[in-house]
Amino acid sequence: MTGFLLRWGLAFGLLTATFNPTKWSYLSWVQLNYSAERAVAVLVGLLLLAGYIIYLRATLRSIGLIGMGLVSAIVAAGVWVLIDLGLVTLTNNDLNIWITLVGLSFVLGIGLSWSHVRRAISGQSDMDDIGD
Repeated sequence: MTGFLLRWGLAFGLLTATFNPTKWSYLSWVQLNYSAERAVAVLVGLLLLAGYIIYLRATLRSIGLIGMGLVSAIVAAGVWVLIDLGLVTLTNNDLNIWITLVGLSFVLGIGLSWSHVRRAISGQSDMDDIGD
């Protein structure tokens, strides 16, 4: 469980470092500082891109597009339940963005953790898992 929380937390960090409704994100920083700090902006952008490639490639290899769609649908249904119970409303744009970031990070966290979950449940290793 702690492995999943770490992978989910890193996915959340990657997403929120790129964009969030506060002024503390890569996109907000680049909008204000690109002309003055172009080299740093490009370097940080490439580092973020590398993180996305790692997460998306692992997620696509482990659960595929159908799995990503299924996990997204489960997250959306969970949000729907929260709305239906009156715990969340869709009137606050910042809250909507945070909910979306949590949902997307959950999809990426599941994708990166799926081989470990499957191995724990079934006792079978993937070929990629040999040596873990």
